[in-house]
Amino acid sequence: MGMVGNLHLERAVAHKAEGNYDAALEELNHALSQEPNSSTVHHQIGLVYGFTGMFDESLGELKKAVELDTAFVQARNDLALTYAMLGMYEEAKAEFEEVLRRDPGNEIAARNVELF
Repeated sequence: MGMVGNLHLERAVAHKAEGNYDAALEELNHALSQEPNSSTVHHQIGLVYGFTGMFDESLGELKKAVELDTAFVQARNDLALTYAMLGMYEEAKAEFEEVLRRDPGNEIAARNVELF
């Protein structure tokens, strides 16, 4: 990721930590315009949407992050957790299983896959 994209991402993460989601989203959209195929940026946008209750948008962004980087287990776990929260248990289980296939020691996936 370029320096400008990184700067926007850093600012966005700081805003998100403070619960300032509008400002976080603004920074993330700037980062996305610099790096439209950044799985990290799509992941962060997905998290912000999730925090603000925009679950369809959140799923779309988290799916995009995983498509762009299939080995991005944190994004895959967040996608699975979002599916689970929305009652989409088969989808959640499939994502947790994929995390464990890629990262057998992953505690989040190991703990959650047993629930379905």
